[in-house]
Amino acid sequence: MLDFDPTGLHAKLDDAKTAARALATANTAAKDSALEAIAQELLAHVDEIVAANAEDLARGRENGIGTGLLDRLTLTPQRVHALADAVLDIVAIADPVGESVRGKTLPNGVHLEQVRVPFGVVGAIYEARPNVTVDIAALALKSGNAAVLRGGSAAESTNAVLVSVIQGALVRAGLPAASVQTIDEYGRPGASALMRARGYVDLLVPRGSAQLIQTVVTESTVPVIETGAGVVHILLDASAREDWAVDIVRNAKVQRPSVCNAVETVLVHADAAARLLPPVLGALREQGVTIHADARARAIFPDAVPAVEEDWETEYMSLDLAVRVVDVLDEAIEHIRRYSTGHTESIVTNDLGNADRFLAEVDSAVVMVNASTRFTDGGEFGFGAEVGISTQKLHARGPMGLPELTSTKWLVRGSGQIRR
Repeated sequence: MLDFDPTGLHAKLDDAKTAARALATANTAAKDSALEAIAQELLAHVDEIVAANAEDLARGRENGIGTGLLDRLTLTPQRVHALADAVLDIVAIADPVGESVRGKTLPNGVHLEQVRVPFGVVGAIYEARPNVTVDIAALALKSGNAAVLRGGSAAESTNAVLVSVIQGALVRAGLPAASVQTIDEYGRPGASALMRARGYVDLLVPRGSAQLIQTVVTESTVPVIETGAGVVHILLDASAREDWAVDIVRNAKVQRPSVCNAVETVLVHADAAARLLPPVLGALREQGVTIHADARARAIFPDAVPAVEEDWETEYMSLDLAVRVVDVLDEAIEHIRRYSTGHTESIVTNDLGNADRFLAEVDSAVVMVNASTRFTDGGEFGFGAEVGISTQKLHARGPMGLPELTSTKWLVRGSGQIRR
């Protein structure tokens, strides 16, 4: 039994279903007008958003949340401007609703066409990530979906202001305010109710810690797209260029260590270890990174601390990195198969054969050659923003943009045909 009165929450979900029906028939111009209004309102309320965020940050520090979560929680004026820019980027992207996926005319003259349609009501459960409030709201609107958001207590003040700003823009643009709603006021019981809101919510997307995601996946009766933690790997192959190895690993670890596409484990081929580990790990040490290395890597780079089994399966979200020396490509691929969360893996190599093998045999949502894992991102992929990075294999995989927030339906047009 839920330990709160669900009447208010159910009313919000009813309103979301009603709003979803209006959004499903809204034309692209109306949805784009709403997105433009949201971007304008975000910029007009920067001070209010940042002030609310300061309350959340102060409370987070008092509660002792880690530096990685604090970074994700933080909204500076620059980050609010970036959110507004991302919303405008979505305006420029083609509307997927109504897009023809495939079609044909049967021998009897009946014409079939499969087209993209909105899911209806999209729910999201996330934590300490107020940027997700804007990203999911904007993507849901452009794809014709209503959004019900549970952003967690850590960002409750920020999310309340953001949703209020978004709803004001929606009303100004002539769309229902209930197109985007928060249920943060219902706390964890509200999140549990959202997970069981089958018939109200058509799709649920969790974003956050591995524990949060696993809870949503195992407890939800609503269909879930699983976004995963990022135990991300980079393999430095025997032929890897030193400058590429240094730049790619440093960027993937240091630029923003708290995010899911930051590298957590570097594997280096034994034939290149003596050549690559000193410059790569030296550059990381200058940036304050703590190296957790196996015995072979420590023999080359003594400043590292000994790695233990737990290091290979840890998403640090901090300036920590696990390092292991491998003898052959197969050993690296096997390590990735064992410890990866299926998010992103990259190889640095000048060997075309090894590059092709890595791309073919590594089974993650995004597999790269000679590029930083930080590119696994909806914005970087040209989606404007992302709902999340799916590590599952059904329907959506990798950064999720507008098409991933649509289902399909079949349109059948006949002229009196009957089945015989």
